[in-house]
Amino acid sequence: MTVFSLFSPLRCVWWLVCALLALGCQRDEASASRSTAGSPEFERSSLRYQGFAGMVTYPELAEDLGYLAPIRLDYVGNTISGPQDIQTVVTRDIDFGGAFNGAVIKLIAAKAPITAVIGYYGVDDNTWQGYYVLDDSPIRSARDFIGKKVAMNTIGAHQEFVLREYLARGGLTPEEIAQVTIVAVPPVSAESSLRQRQVDVAVFASIMRDKALERGQIRCVFSDHDLFGKFTAGSYVFTNDFLRDNPKTARRFVEATARAIEWARSSAREEVIARMQKIIERRGRNEDTSVTRYWRSTGVAGKGGLIQEREMQIWLDWLVKSGELKPNQLIPSALYTNELNPFNAGSSQKGPA
Repeated sequence: MTVFSLFSPLRCVWWLVCALLALGCQRDEASASRSTAGSPEFERSSLRYQGFAGMVTYPELAEDLGYLAPIRLDYVGNTISGPQDIQTVVTRDIDFGGAFNGAVIKLIAAKAPITAVIGYYGVDDNTWQGYYVLDDSPIRSARDFIGKKVAMNTIGAHQEFVLREYLARGGLTPEEIAQVTIVAVPPVSAESSLRQRQVDVAVFASIMRDKALERGQIRCVFSDHDLFGKFTAGSYVFTNDFLRDNPKTARRFVEATARAIEWARSSAREEVIARMQKIIERRGRNEDTSVTRYWRSTGVAGKGGLIQEREMQIWLDWLVKSGELKPNQLIPSALYTNELNPFNAGSSQKGPA
């Protein structure tokens, strides 16, 4: 299968959203009964979410630092990907979720009633994702990717969009790009798939990248940092009705997460890692804390996770270019809001409808 054949058309996403919304309506009553009644100050006293094994998210860090109190987080399990996480927000099985901005845009374009409220991961000089090959690979430029297999964590998210951008900048036509095959491989299996030559290219980040480099005999062809420099790549979202019905709770969540991002940015790396390790140990989920040793930076470009228009526009342009959106079908300001962020300097971004 090819990059384009794996990248679902908007109409397929539209049907998925319809099904998700129908399921969400059926579960609204049950979800409400599970939610704890709010305090006098806030509409809700808990927020349901999905986490990641062996990792600490910024909302989790915010709770541990005391920024989220009196609201607490209600862990319901681990997510398998950003697109899955935000789809689970649409079904109302969780209250907030995060994904690559391109995936957020696709879901909004398919009529999902969600709004991005704060950025939470991205790319900087220390945190980035590379596209690696074996040392003896003939792949050195975009044209060399034609007919090759590329392993990445999931389809339709950050790593695919970056690959598509690289190939297009390298002068490949849509027909040539269609000859590049994407293979969804769990990050823990990507290195072995590359070394066993089951795939030609594998995307590595963080601990997976550093461990693979320690073992040697691989090289990086390009990275997302090479293409875009520093930028915030993904955002947390709420449904619009959650924002309407729980404005104080939503604001506290964004404020707390923003403060946690800035705490991590300004604190010594060793202090951040030590705090994350203690959080993992205390929550008692039988996790390995070794991943935290490879944390290097927040990767978030905007102060406190502020979302910049260009971080949405670049993926809007891609969806228009690929024919999945019509020109001006969506505008960036309709996709996100910075109004809840304490580091917002008075800009009046459009909030949820």
